[in-house]
Amino acid sequence: MRRRAFISLLGGAAAWPLAVSAQQSAMPVIGFLNGQSAQAYAPAVASFRRGLNEAGYVEGQNVAIEYRWAEGRVDRLPPLAADLVRRQVAVIAATGGNNSALVAMQATSTIPIVFTSSANPIERGLVASINRPGGNVTGVSWFGAELGPKRLEVLRQLVPNATIVALLINPNNPESVRQPAELQDAARAIGLQLVVLTATTTGEIDTAFTAMVQNRVDALIVASDPVFASLAREQIIGLAAHHAIPTIYASGGRELVLAGGLINYGNSLVDAYRRAGIQTGRILKGAKPSELPVDQATKFELYINLKTAKSLGLTVPPHLLIAADEVIE
Repeated sequence: MRRRAFISLLGGAAAWPLAVSAQQSAMPVIGFLNGQSAQAYAPAVASFRRGLNEAGYVEGQNVAIEYRWAEGRVDRLPPLAADLVRRQVAVIAATGGNNSALVAMQATSTIPIVFTSSANPIERGLVASINRPGGNVTGVSWFGAELGPKRLEVLRQLVPNATIVALLINPNNPESVRQPAELQDAARAIGLQLVVLTATTTGEIDTAFTAMVQNRVDALIVASDPVFASLAREQIIGLAAHHAIPTIYASGGRELVLAGGLINYGNSLVDAYRRAGIQTGRILKGAKPSELPVDQATKFELYINLKTAKSLGLTVPPHLLIAADEVIE
């Protein structure tokens, strides 16, 4: 072998351990797929990062996050998910509604997926079981639809003379499908008539409120839905104020009530996303999603906007004020 060739070969051999070391220490990348907007989900994302921190990961230091936002358009999710798969991210955090998780599952059967879901993940086909999910998917579930009867009770306490209550749902949201039937039984049990209205667009939301006025609705429940809680938040809050309809929201949390919503009662989205961050961190450390039980978030939050209540001529019962996580004045 010629001396120059030998030296070149020796130099290349010396570089091999460095190359291998660089590959081993390469920063893992999380693909954060969300069906809504970055602005609406800023608090949830911050909480997701806190969960990662608890698991030992800090964005920009030992983990990177690629964010993909569908801005409320379901048709944008498949290409966004496909892009994350092409980038070979280490984990996909599929958030902002079940559609993100279902689309991610269609895009890959090998990359681990961590979902956030307010529906029963078994019924939605996300996992085989809670304790042993199977496949490449696990996540956090909070069964939000089951809180509907409790929201009816809160509304009844807030508007004791109410006889007709409306339920606004997005028919394109699978999580809303069973809510009307559940609430009809609960409404009858306490002597209320329930009117179910649907909306998927801003125009249909306007139409729904027109129907509420025509039906002489006394109060409104806005079902859990990413569109209602983020993209159409101001519209719904404004229409509820304009038509003087006391409204309880199933999603949107503190931010929605700060924006002028009367009352929000539901699972803590911030807590759920923190748990999703922890789940994601566990997978980065080597846990298999097929064996990582679905985390069931059980933290509930009640927020009340006292200024909005006064503008509607409502007196909030003392026990609700005491039970509230925060009263905004």
